[in-house]
Parts: sequence; C-alpha cells; structure tokens
Amino acid sequence: MRSVAMIENWPVDTAAAAVVRGDGTVAGAHGPTDQRFPLASVTKPLAAYAVLVAYEEGAVELDEPAGPEGSTVRHLLAHTSGLAFDEHRVMAAPGTRRIYSNAGFEVLGDHIAKATDIPFAEYLRQAVLEPLGMKDTTLDGSPAKDGVSTVDDLVRFAAEVQAPRLLDPRTVLEAMSVVHPGLTGILPGYGHQRPNDWGLGFEIRDGKSPHWTGSSSSPRTFGHFGQSGTFLWVDPEAGAACVALTDRAFGPWAIEAWPPFTDAVLAELAASH
Repeated sequence: MRSVAMIENWPVDTAAAAVVRGDGTVAGAHGPTDQRFPLASVTKPLAAYAVLVAYEEGAVELDEPAGPEGSTVRHLLAHTSGLAFDEHRVMAAPGTRRIYSNAGFEVLGDHIAKATDIPFAEYLRQAVLEPLGMKDTTLDGSPAKDGVSTVDDLVRFAAEVQAPRLLDPRTVLEAMSVVHPGLTGILPGYGHQRPNDWGLGFEIRDGKSPHWTGSSSSPRTFGHFGQSGTFLWVDPEAGAACVALTDRAFGPWAIEAWPPFTDAVLAELAASH
C-alpha cells in the first residue's frame, strides 16, 4: 500500500505503520515495524482486553463495584466512574459525565490484580500478550499509559480485535459499542465533544469533530491514540485496522498529519476491493 509510506512525510525522526485486514493479512507496512515505542494511552485497549478476559474467566463481573462509591468495572472501562484525569479524586457521580481518567485505569488494574491474585502486568502478559505472540510488548508501570510495543505486535492485537479468538465475539462487540450514550466530555487534544462516546476501553468515533481519524472514517471506527504520537484504529466498515507508532509526542503535527493519512489508507483499501 503506497498510502502507508506517507509516514515518511511526517515531521518525526522515526515512524512505523501497518494496515491489517479483518482476516489478519497485512495489507501494507512501512518503517521499522519491529522497533519498540512507548505507547502512552494506546496501552488502554490492551489493558481493557485483559480486563475482558478476566470477565470471561469469571474473575470479575462488569457490573461489580470498583472504584468510587457507586462505580463499577464497566464505569471504569468507559471513563464514567467520575474519577479525575490523573488523580484519585471524584469529580462527578458515576455514569453522569465522561471524564477521561488515567486514574480510573490504574484502579482497574489494582482491582483485577486483587481478583486474580496476579500483578496486572503479569496478568496482561498471560491473558493477552503471550497467546497472541506479542513477544516484544511489555507493561512497565501504569495500565493507563506505560505499555511499550512494536507495530508488528500491535498488528497481531488489531487482527484479534477484528476476528476474536481470546474473547467471545459478543464481548468484543460490546466493547466497541457505546456505554452510557449521550454523555459529553473532553477528548484529550481535541476539546469538548457532544457526545463523547466510548465503549469498554475503546474510543468510538461516531460523529466527533475534530477527530484524530479521517473524515472518511466510518462512525463505527474505534480505537485509541496516545500522547507519545501513537494510534490504533479499527474501521469495521472498511474491514481493516491501522497502527502507527512514532517517537515524537502528540501535538499540532499529529492533528494535521493523521486524518489525511487515514483517508488515504481508506481510499486505497476501498479501491483494492
């Protein structure tokens, strides 16, 4: 895919990207796809997937209490627990506002560790990384932001999300469906969104504008981007996912570069059908 090579024009020292179809075949890749990059918040979908494995194994229930009073595992996954962005301070009643919260994912990690008697980073390794062959991925701290991975490994994860083997497809469908519809909130880097829709650990594009995906991305597109200049999106309408990792922090350059890149990838995918 020629479109993937557009990362050469990004104002970054190093970038790698790949597109993977729903059947797991890599449609195109560019750059050092085996190089490890800090993921920042692209860690969250990986952490969420481990939480969903714990749910399917019976270690936790999605609607059991976790976090602030009245909050559940589901609230924490969907950023509706009421916890603040980066501190364990309650800012709203559970289910009333979409407050993007790193603290919420840290509470989630602690909750799973207690329920399984396994440290969360190790649980993530056993439940998700090892079964998918993601040998170069580690969680080196917070389940909200301290993952390190490669494009090659994230392609395996993106293939799994599109055709689940570790989870029941119905669970993944729930994860990519809006939890607590209609809630407003801030999408970091992109301002106030009405509504600010999320699933279980995945951000859902819907009609958000501005947004880090493309103008031609379907409303069903879901995924995550990270402040380390990273993103992973899955567009069910296109039948494909895209991963891009860089060594430059998110900023105006990414806001400018990412949407046309995504639009070019989607156009090339559509033309190849």
